[in-house]
Amino acid sequence: MTSARNVQAARGTAIFNSIVGRLTGLGLSIWGSRLLAVRGRKSGEWRTTPVNPLVHEGVRYLVAPRGHTQWVRNLRVAGGGELRLGRRVEAFTATELLDADKPPVLREYLRRWKFEVGVFFDGVDASASDEQLLAIAPGYPVFRLL
Repeated sequence: MTSARNVQAARGTAIFNSIVGRLTGLGLSIWGSRLLAVRGRKSGEWRTTPVNPLVHEGVRYLVAPRGHTQWVRNLRVAGGGELRLGRRVEAFTATELLDADKPPVLREYLRRWKFEVGVFFDGVDASASDEQLLAIAPGYPVFRLL
């Protein structure tokens, strides 16, 4: 039953991401959304996906709620990319955080976007202890944007 629920949630999320991606591409930000554009690590072609950049203590981050996805792998190789909102394009470089540095960022991300991404965090939410967040940290890449 849990598997069927996860499949249904993933489908709903895919539809939601498609809508958010289109609106963001047109210049309408949904809860701070941006289109992340990163060059493919093999093709060199631009790849885009909607993301929710997080500002925490004055620093911007990208959190990968679905784990080690293609955009994560591409960003690791490229070292940077672009955040797009309509015609506005902001180039950035990225540094991946160590697992030990992730708990406060993951907590804030969950506080801000639990309604949208909570299904991917297996019951962990913003009220989780640092130990719980450290335990899940390896599965959720986090990048500091410069």
